[in-house]
Amino acid sequence: MSFSSSHASPWLAGSDAPEKTQLKLGFVPLTDCAPVVVAKMRDFGRRHGIEIELCRQPSWAAVRDKLLSGEIDAAHTLYGLVYGVQLGIGGPQADMAVLMTLSQNGQAITLSNQLAASLRGVGNLRQALECEPRKPVFAQTFPTGTHALWLYYWLAAQDVHPLKEVRSVVIPPPQMSDALARGELDGFCAGEPWHAVAEARKVGQTVVSSSEIWPDHPEKVLACRRDFAALYPNSARALTMAVLEACQWLESVEHRREAAAWLSTDSITGAPVDLIAPRLLGDYGGSPLRQPPRPLRFFADGAVNFPYLSDGLWFLSQYRRWGLLREAQDLAGIAAAVNQTALYREAASALGIPVPEQATRSSVLIDGLSWQGEAAEAYADGFAIRAAD
Repeated sequence: MSFSSSHASPWLAGSDAPEKTQLKLGFVPLTDCAPVVVAKMRDFGRRHGIEIELCRQPSWAAVRDKLLSGEIDAAHTLYGLVYGVQLGIGGPQADMAVLMTLSQNGQAITLSNQLAASLRGVGNLRQALECEPRKPVFAQTFPTGTHALWLYYWLAAQDVHPLKEVRSVVIPPPQMSDALARGELDGFCAGEPWHAVAEARKVGQTVVSSSEIWPDHPEKVLACRRDFAALYPNSARALTMAVLEACQWLESVEHRREAAAWLSTDSITGAPVDLIAPRLLGDYGGSPLRQPPRPLRFFADGAVNFPYLSDGLWFLSQYRRWGLLREAQDLAGIAAAVNQTALYREAASALGIPVPEQATRSSVLIDGLSWQGEAAEAYADGFAIRAAD
């Protein structure tokens, strides 16, 4: 994939000055909220004429509700949450905007000790689940979010129907290891540090990383309501630039160690730094993972951050696959309206950060099927396991 770059000075004065200078930025306590935390702690907004206030939220539903009410201006949030709200799936509908991608990889699926042992013993998830005394219960974090879709995709790739053969429940990430410890769950899909917490408490074992499901998949995004981006385009661009600089800062190993200390504070995750730092740095210890996880990426010379239309279309394809989106719609048009590629190109170019020439990319997922970033409905219809089955 080829990239181009240009250099310009950030906008700070005249008609290009931010229309709104005090911005409230929501986040959920996860390791991959690092870019917004760094943007605040390093005060990257100042040089772009804005001040960032971090607003911790207890759940993704709270992020959604406060974005819609205007209590927060933008948020670190699930890619799939943005598209779920755009379509009004399972809740209020509002036109949404993805300003940039914040991260790739870094999620996982953890199973109870019993189920993990069964899986290792028989080598087949379907057989391992047949040993369970009740219908298996798996947790994810939001009905249209990334974790639900990673979980569904992984289960289906193991020939387990995620809508029929297991029960899927929504639990905020910090509560998942407790639910696993109480025996209420057989597994969960979420972000870090909550898998590391479960393993440290010896209540579960991480068995697959999300990068095995989709190598270098999109994960969290910086998102806002579309009317915010329309009313305050300079503020949206300034925020994108500040967070982009934070993503770039996180390229350094030493900077990640520093960020881990910030993430461990009670106002961010409240998790011990010795559980955050290793996986932030790519160390999964003795977890019985079949493949080593790809690293949690925040920048990679800008390759992470472009809001690819094909990434948005993949989520739409999975909504079709699992019956969340039943009516035929202009999926490519929806992705083009949500993902703010022009605004991102302005922000990145002003910082001299490379931008891709094309707004699509291709990938091969865990089941061997190729996603080319087009024909989303045909792609959705091509799966052997889907809602219609």
